[in-house]
Amino acid sequence: MNRNRRPGRQQDQEESQQPNTPRLPNRGAFGFLIWILIGLAIAAWLWNQFGGLNSPTQISYSAFRQEVEAGNVERITVTGQKIQGQLQEPVEKQIADEETTEYTDFVTYLPSFGDEGLLSLLEDQSVEVETEPDTGFSWWAIALNLLPFLLLIAVGYWFLSRMRGQGQNIFSMGQSRATLYDRRKERTTFDDVAGTQGAKTELQEIIEFLKDPTRFQRLGGEMPTGVLLVGPPGTGKTLLARAVAGEADVPFFSISGSDFMEMFVGVGASRVRDLFEEAKKAAPSIIFVDELDSIGRRRGAGLGGGHDEREQTLNQMLSEMDGFEPNEGVIVMAATNRPDILDSALLRPGRFDRQITVDLPTMKDRSEILKIHARNKPLGDDVDLERVARGTPGFSGADLENLLNEAALLAARLNKDAIEGEDIEDARDKVLMGLKRENLALTDEECKLVAYHEGGHAVVAAALPNADPLHKVTIVPRGRAMGATQQLPDRERYIYPKDYMLDRLAVMMGGRAAENLVFGTATSGAENDLKQATRMARKMVLDWGMSERLGHVALGGRREQVFLGEEIAQRREYSEMTAREVDEEIKVILENAYERAVDTLQEHRDGLDRVADTLLEKEEIPGEDVLKLLGIERARRVPSLSGDGRVEETSKEGQHAE
Repeated sequence: MNRNRRPGRQQDQEESQQPNTPRLPNRGAFGFLIWILIGLAIAAWLWNQFGGLNSPTQISYSAFRQEVEAGNVERITVTGQKIQGQLQEPVEKQIADEETTEYTDFVTYLPSFGDEGLLSLLEDQSVEVETEPDTGFSWWAIALNLLPFLLLIAVGYWFLSRMRGQGQNIFSMGQSRATLYDRRKERTTFDDVAGTQGAKTELQEIIEFLKDPTRFQRLGGEMPTGVLLVGPPGTGKTLLARAVAGEADVPFFSISGSDFMEMFVGVGASRVRDLFEEAKKAAPSIIFVDELDSIGRRRGAGLGGGHDEREQTLNQMLSEMDGFEPNEGVIVMAATNRPDILDSALLRPGRFDRQITVDLPTMKDRSEILKIHARNKPLGDDVDLERVARGTPGFSGADLENLLNEAALLAARLNKDAIEGEDIEDARDKVLMGLKRENLALTDEECKLVAYHEGGHAVVAAALPNADPLHKVTIVPRGRAMGATQQLPDRERYIYPKDYMLDRLAVMMGGRAAENLVFGTATSGAENDLKQATRMARKMVLDWGMSERLGHVALGGRREQVFLGEEIAQRREYSEMTAREVDEEIKVILENAYERAVDTLQEHRDGLDRVADTLLEKEEIPGEDVLKLLGIERARRVPSLSGDGRVEETSKEGQHAE
């Protein structure tokens, strides 16, 4: 699958999808204002608590009468019921059990019942009396009371501004975040999608249904409700959806499954309702949900119960797709690479009526994908995209795009004007095995061990009749590998004979056999080889019925990934005695493969030495040169891919167990 990126248009599309949010004030200045308000609020609270630095001491009215009668009051100021004055001599006041304080300025309040003899008493004691009108209004008191509320309003506005800056709005939390596809910005069509002809045919039929529904309705056909795109990562499911949006003349709403979920309860279901309401208003229309497994996982499979926000979102989607109310004119497309964990209610007819598998591209598809990705890349005369496609079995469209991009970066690093064949080869090694380990210093003995180990793989691969063609053997350290022997098939084959599997096991054992044959020892470099061989032998016995002792029976059973506690323990559907026989049969198959590798290396002992010496000298040998060193001349064989669709690296040295 191809992902065509046109220069200068992706940025426009991203800009068109941004919501029209108001321009926010300078966050630095606004934050400084917030801190000023907080400081003022704290200062006001302290002033209110402690009454300022030189505030008068509040005393009782009885104490005030006693001081007047004693002739110790010099002057007073009367404001309404408030009396504030000054003493002639300081007076002590007890403020705690054993603590006292002196004061000369005081404040007290007239009693509500009044004091008719106070004025004559003040005249007798020659106290200076001043009066002030009681306005009952103070700007300072009002500001002091309003300051906390202003502070809360400012902090709330600050949080709302931050939420708007992050694309969130608490007042529109339940609204859909789907993006309406704009064909004017960037239009992707089926011409930009290479391979997956079957998927394009199915989707083209849906587009024609939207354009001319009477063509199908006259025969009683109904519009499909949902289309589920299923396939491994990187195969172009989202790109196919973009192509449908470009081909269809109807509104196309796209959204990711994670966009429905939010920290607030009920938001997901509300967004689903809002999305379908918008789509129904624009019907006929298409809704595309990317990464459906984020909200469509199987209900009731968790350990802690099933009533959560995600399940309510799923329930709402189930109801909208095919519930009590009819859903007319809206087609729901979705993409996922985990169809095994989807809820069964999503996959029934009436909801996702069609499941379209978008698989890994074939060699012909890979060639077309490479041609599309190479449109804006200058290629050298020695670059053969057909050969590159043949040498990249199991690569997805995203892998092929990354391969050419890495090759372009390597060529630019060397100041080349075009991408050459060696750049693509180096990029392929980098993608499969990692970067070169330039600073790795091996001793002569270690280099010799690695050379014979990889030479053992190469000799067995070249000598056995059913093994995949040898591409190259190298002892250049990359990633965690000290070296590698690469085999590339000529074409895909989807049925694997037993003879092919046995030869493949012998190739995996070739490195360990060479170590034992030449040095009489075993190294940790065979760890990955042994793991791959054991895994393949176990599948031969348990799944493929290739054991003569156990016969034609599949004992593997279900070995699915654990999903939210659905299968905590793997169930074994055979007895302990059968399990012992399985282990013994696996061991017999691996021992036979090892013995076959040893016999092959003994037969080509001189050729093994020549291959190892050449590796020590050149570090890398093409497969054709290995055949010449061994003196083997025979017709090219027809190999096959590995069981998971990707060619296996026969050996990756240096993956030691820790």
